[in-house]
Amino acid sequence: NEHGALRERCQPQSSSETTVQTCLILDDYQNAALGLAEWTRLADQVAVSSITDHVADQDALVSKIDRAEILVIMRERTPFPEALLKRLPRLKLLVTSGMRNLAIDVAAARARGITVCGTESSPTPPTELTWALILGLARHLPLENRNLRDGGPWQTTIGTDLAGATLGILGLGKIGTRVAGIGRAFGMRSIAWSPNLDDARAAAAGVERAESREALLEGSDVVTIHLVLGDRTRGLLGEAELRRMRPGAILVNTS
Repeated sequence: NEHGALRERCQPQSSSETTVQTCLILDDYQNAALGLAEWTRLADQVAVSSITDHVADQDALVSKIDRAEILVIMRERTPFPEALLKRLPRLKLLVTSGMRNLAIDVAAARARGITVCGTESSPTPPTELTWALILGLARHLPLENRNLRDGGPWQTTIGTDLAGATLGILGLGKIGTRVAGIGRAFGMRSIAWSPNLDDARAAAAGVERAESREALLEGSDVVTIHLVLGDRTRGLLGEAELRRMRPGAILVNTS
């Protein structure tokens, strides 16, 4: 759990000053962050609170956070470019869930004396969520569950077998490799593609390397995305790419 890692990684260094620092947690959209770590251990040094709504307008955001010395942010939900960092003169520590956050201008933060750090993160939750979504779609669980609870017709669809089907993985990193392992347990053939994937890495993960993104889309019954957003992946799947997919194919994006 990324939030749980904050318990070990976000305690400020001891200080002779008695002033209590202000820490704000941004984008706590599930209103869960305050219950996922022992924040009370910091009570004599840091006053912690969370903001549950996303604030997209920069002026409105600054008005909410400009008094904080510490900010904890949820991955890339709120970008921190140089223009925003310049408007936060009190900010000294910026903590992001996960060790990689391309939405932070780290160089600009460093120039202003702001420490940027990240928490540990686990590939297990997104891997399990990926398979929950695949199975739910293959067996039409949302529709059948809703029909049953609403008093509608029972078992109106026929599920799709995964055994013998082809699993296409866009991005064979920590998460994609684990997704492929579970696919083997279902008896699926796995193929993968990413801009830098080579045959050796694919073979080490027990999958075949697709020659291209297009070949993967055309040859897969299930496609799952595990790529970091960047210049080479922005707009990864548009209308032309979706038209290459097989009729009835499943597309899951937990990236």
